[in-house]
Amino acid sequence: MDVSTAVWKKASRSNESGDACIELASNGEMVAVRDSKDADGPTLLIGHREFRQFANVLKSL
Repeated sequence: MDVSTAVWKKASRSNESGDACIELASNGEMVAVRDSKDADGPTLLIGHREFRQFANVLKSL
């Protein structure tokens, strides 16, 4: 996934101060995750199915 042209969306639970935020982008097959405070930093790429499973685990915590 080419993240240089990705459209990033900030997490809905993000606050005005920007603490502990992530941003997500997707191309339908992969989900890219990055730290919103470090847009040029590392990006984690996860398969769409695996990301959905991961999100479901987080929701159950």
